[in-house]
Amino acid sequence: MGRFHDKTFNCEKELTLSVIGGKWKMIILWHLGKSGTKRFSELKALIPGITQKMLVNHLRELEEDQIVHRKVYPVVPPKVEYSLTELGKSLMPVLDAMYEWGKNYMETVMQKQEEKSKSVR
Repeated sequence: MGRFHDKTFNCEKELTLSVIGGKWKMIILWHLGKSGTKRFSELKALIPGITQKMLVNHLRELEEDQIVHRKVYPVVPPKVEYSLTELGKSLMPVLDAMYEWGKNYMETVMQKQEEKSKSVR
């Protein structure tokens, strides 16, 4: 089970959050799931706030956890592409639901904040 073979989890939700948790992993997965296979530089461009080191680390962890596939082409200069595995693709409904929830939450919170600020004036 990748990085977690020697850990004990209280429930499946805890394990899921351990695999996809963190500031950037879900964003990486979202781009690979929605846009398909990407090279490292393409992912870096899609996620402007992430450092190169953090992107490398997250991609390695996702690969070790069998969520992301890394394909290395035997060319010079090296060409490496990242894509979702079948296990990674199975996370897309979860990410879609999180996207919709976040969108609805933001709209609700922003609407309430606007109404509140108008009533204060």
